[in-house]
Amino acid sequence: MIGAGAAGLSAARHLLADGHEVIVFEAGSYVGGLWVYDNDNGLSVAYSSLHINSEPRSTSFEGFPFPDDTPLFPAHQHVRSYLESVADHFGIGARIRFRSRVSAVEPVNGEPGAGWIVRTEEGSEETFDVVVVASGHQGLPAHPPWATDFTGRYLHSNSYREPAPFAGHRVLVVGAGNSGLDIASDLVPFAAHTLSSARSPLLIMPRMILGLPAARVLAKINRRWLPWVVQRQAMRWISRVYHGRPEQWGFRTPATRTHPASSATYMAHVSYGRIDVRPGVERIDGHTVTFVDGTSAEVDTIIAATGYEVDLPFLSKKVSPIVEHQIKAYKRVVHPDWPGMYFIGFFNVSGGANISMMDVQSRLMTAALRGDAALPDSAGMHRDIAREERFLAEHFPGSARYGLELDPVRYRRQIGKVLGGAATGTADSNPK
Repeated sequence: MIGAGAAGLSAARHLLADGHEVIVFEAGSYVGGLWVYDNDNGLSVAYSSLHINSEPRSTSFEGFPFPDDTPLFPAHQHVRSYLESVADHFGIGARIRFRSRVSAVEPVNGEPGAGWIVRTEEGSEETFDVVVVASGHQGLPAHPPWATDFTGRYLHSNSYREPAPFAGHRVLVVGAGNSGLDIASDLVPFAAHTLSSARSPLLIMPRMILGLPAARVLAKINRRWLPWVVQRQAMRWISRVYHGRPEQWGFRTPATRTHPASSATYMAHVSYGRIDVRPGVERIDGHTVTFVDGTSAEVDTIIAATGYEVDLPFLSKKVSPIVEHQIKAYKRVVHPDWPGMYFIGFFNVSGGANISMMDVQSRLMTAALRGDAALPDSAGMHRDIAREERFLAEHFPGSARYGLELDPVRYRRQIGKVLGGAATGTADSNPK
C-alpha cells in the first residue's frame, strides 16, 4: 500500500477484513495525507481556514461515522482526527511504515503477474504479491504557462496556508474551484485589493439550501432516472436563486456538465465589491496582468489555484496508467495490463462523496483479489476505458480538470454490475 491518507486507509481496512497481510508505506510522519496541515510528506494542500464542503454523514467510511459532536462542515483538523481514529480502530496504524517514501515499483523479472519489487528512498527493497497505489492525485501542482512571466511573488495554492503574509498586497487568485474561492475570501480582510480570475464557466452553490447542506440537496437531484438536462437546469436555478445570474458578476454559465464550486462567503464579498472578478489571464508583463477581455491590473502577488497534474514518479512509463490527466485503469481501480496493481482515490466527485467512493473502489479491489468480481479480460478492460474516455469528452469537454471526474450515481451502478449488485455494503467494522 502506498499512502496513508483516506484512500490508503480505505483500502487497508478492506484488505485486512479479507485477511490479507498489509504493509503501508507513508512518506510523512502522520496518518491523514492531504488533510494534515503542513504535512512533512510535502503533499498537504490544507490551509488554516479549510473546511470540507459536505456534512460528516456523507464524508465518512461506511460503518464508521464521525463523532456526534463534529460540526456540520468539519475543518481539516476534524478530518485528520477522524482518519487517525480510523487507523487506530481498524489496526492499520501498526502496519504503517512512516517516513518511507516509495521511489520505485517494478514488476518482478519485468513480467506481468510475477509480483512487485518496491524500493524506498531510505534504501529498503521488498517483494509483494499486490501493490495498491493510494498516493493521491494532488502531488504535482499544475502551473499556468505565464507563471514565469510574472515578476512579483508567485505561488501555487498548495503552498498557501494563511492570509496574513499578504497584508497590504494586491493579490490575484487564478482559478475558481473550491480552493480558489476559499483563498480569495481569506484574503479580503488583509489584502489591499483582491482579484479573482475565472477562465472557465462555473456554477457557485451556496453552502446551505433551505436550511440543509447543499450537498444533501444536490444528491436528491443527481438521480439516475432524472435526465441530465433536468439536473443541469435544477442546479442553475438553485445557483441563480441564491446568487443571481453568473454573468452579472463577471462569470459565465456552463453549457455542459461542470463540477459546481461552493463557498459560504465568496459571493458576499463579490457583491460588496471586496473581490474583483476578472476573466481568464491573457498575458503577463512584469506586474501587469492583461485579461482576455482586454482589461488589465497591477498586482503584487499571484496565487494559482490551477489544479494538479497526476504524478506517479515511482512507476515507469511502461507500467504507469496515467495519460494526459486520466487514469487508464478499469473502473479507475484495476490495471488492465499488469495484474496485481490497483489504484484507489484517483477521481474527482462533487457532493463530498470522495470517501464513500473510496469504499466502493476498495470493495471492487478486494472482490477482484478473491475472484468474486466479474472482470473482463485485458482487451475488454481497454474497451471499457475507451468508453469512459468518450463519456468524459462528451460530458466534460474542454478542461483537463475533468479528466478524473466521476458521476457518483453512474459509477456506483457500474461497480454494482461488476460485483453482482454489491456496490454498497460494509467492511467489517470491528478492529483487527
